[in-house]
Amino acid sequence: MAKSKTKIKTGKAKPKKTVKAVKKSVKPAKVKVAKKPVKKAPVKTAAKTKTVKKPVAPKSVTVVRKKEIKQPAKKVKKYKKNSKIRYTTKELQHFKYILTDEKQKIIDSARANMMSLVDSESGDYVGDDLSYASHMAEQGTDEMEREKNYMFVQRDEKYLGYIEEALTRIDQGTYGVCIDCIDEPKNLCSTCPLIPKERLEIVPITQHCIECKNLRG
Repeated sequence: MAKSKTKIKTGKAKPKKTVKAVKKSVKPAKVKVAKKPVKKAPVKTAAKTKTVKKPVAPKSVTVVRKKEIKQPAKKVKKYKKNSKIRYTTKELQHFKYILTDEKQKIIDSARANMMSLVDSESGDYVGDDLSYASHMAEQGTDEMEREKNYMFVQRDEKYLGYIEEALTRIDQGTYGVCIDCIDEPKNLCSTCPLIPKERLEIVPITQHCIECKNLRG
């Protein structure tokens, strides 16, 4: 049998590439770097000339004055003329009793105030002797009390004078007549020219009805 001849390749074997050689053969990819925008220098322009406005003269304003509106005067209610112009004797005696009782109350009040001001035994003013108070503060308090009592005495004396005048008007028969309506009645109340009984019982020394008193202010 004929032996098959095998052809043996005598060529040199190609050397295998090492890792280092592979790395050298691979070229690194180029990285694109973004370029920064270049800022342009500001261009200087010529300065704008400002136009100066001339001041405008203010226009003349015509002031219109409002006419004063006069409010109509309030109508005062007037009553019919009253035929009774004097209080009766019985009514005057009723008012005299009220005034007499009021007079006695004022006298008692004034007497009590005077006793605190004047020593009943010696008759001297209590404030003349300052040795009764042991402290200056007590002296000041006592002095204030004396001044207050003195004011009360003066008030009582003045009120007593009004009561005496009212009693005199009762004797004359003119008590209870408004002095503003005695000659010419204004008829501002239903009892004009007489002061209403209710007012005289509360303020027995009064000489005006409430309407005339309000007009006087």
